[in-house]
Amino acid sequence: INKKTMTATGVSVARYTNCKVVCHGDVLPGDVWVREGKIINPTDLFYGEKKLPDTVVDCRGLIVAPGFIDIQINGAFGVDFSSLQEGSVLECIEKVARGLIAYGVTSFCPTIVTSPPDYYKTVLKGLSGLQKGKNRANVLGFHLEGPFISMEKKGAHNRDYVLYKELSPSAILSCYHSLQDVCIITLAPEIPGAMETIRWLKEEHSDVIVSLGHSSAHLGVAEEGIRSGAKLVTHMFNAMLPFHHRYPGMVGLLASLAIGPGPAYFSLITDGIHAHETVQRIAFKANPQGIILITDALPATGLPDGIHVLGLMTVTVKGGVATITGTDTLAGSVVTMDICVKEFKKATDCTLAQAIEAATLHPAQLLGLEGTKGTLNYGADADLVFLDESLTVQATCVAGDIVWKAPGGVLCS
Repeated sequence: INKKTMTATGVSVARYTNCKVVCHGDVLPGDVWVREGKIINPTDLFYGEKKLPDTVVDCRGLIVAPGFIDIQINGAFGVDFSSLQEGSVLECIEKVARGLIAYGVTSFCPTIVTSPPDYYKTVLKGLSGLQKGKNRANVLGFHLEGPFISMEKKGAHNRDYVLYKELSPSAILSCYHSLQDVCIITLAPEIPGAMETIRWLKEEHSDVIVSLGHSSAHLGVAEEGIRSGAKLVTHMFNAMLPFHHRYPGMVGLLASLAIGPGPAYFSLITDGIHAHETVQRIAFKANPQGIILITDALPATGLPDGIHVLGLMTVTVKGGVATITGTDTLAGSVVTMDICVKEFKKATDCTLAQAIEAATLHPAQLLGLEGTKGTLNYGADADLVFLDESLTVQATCVAGDIVWKAPGGVLCS
């Protein structure tokens, strides 16, 4: 890194050069210029302000991409978002946020699985106390996965707290208490009252994304759910009816022509366990612009094999596979987002840009954040990940500052 202070006045400007930039569906040679945590147009800087960069970073041929966005992560590094203690909620979220930058993640949605009503009241008190910092990933809001799900497709969720008999706006408010810092709710569309509730959420809480998941719904019901306002399917292929050539189930949404004009997105756990390579290819070929990579990571992520917890359930991790203890039911993953991107690229034979956009642009578009997240467009947040040709993370940048470097990596010297 070459630091050189220019005579020009103004806020410090950094130029990341000698790199390949992920932009508009391609990976092209270019530079990225940053000021005050934002990506800027160097032409305006040079001709408008007559200013040169204060800091020049030689990226040595690395790929520069928007930071990864994980919209479904149950915890990591021993932190379980479904069993936080009152008074330590923000501290625990910050611990995960600091750890994720080593894997290229710059934004994420802490995910809470089916829990007792009192737990939501404890945790969903607001993230206003979370101080903004540049040394960790951004917290976008909570993903509430349950408790309004199918008992038959509950997966690793605790059956004692699953609410599957009816759904209504009042039931949502009674259960969650507050939607202030919620960005995604996963629910089963076949529950009586679900369509009315989805429409209500779209109209009255438009910043909350409804996702369909943990469901026994057939295709027609799932299509109605999307038409009513749902925009996402949670971990496609998992915790739903299997695909059948006459009864395609929720999987059929990948190619449905009956879901209306709005885009629909489909999250995939690409850890090599939850979805076979061929299944990943089918999803990608059917709907390349709708795929969103997620980790569905457990608190055991980043820890050795052994016995761990998820909410009120016990999980056994052995050889990278996490199951509910005493069963063969998958409980989530212990994968990190950088590995998901690699696996997706390998499984689908997609381009580098397509693999990266499934973990950056697409989740940003789902959440309506594509103006600031998930792209390297001028004006976007300077949350960056630096990758080598094998898609291994070499460094991570949050709000314009490099906050993590791979030990012995390309940018260390």
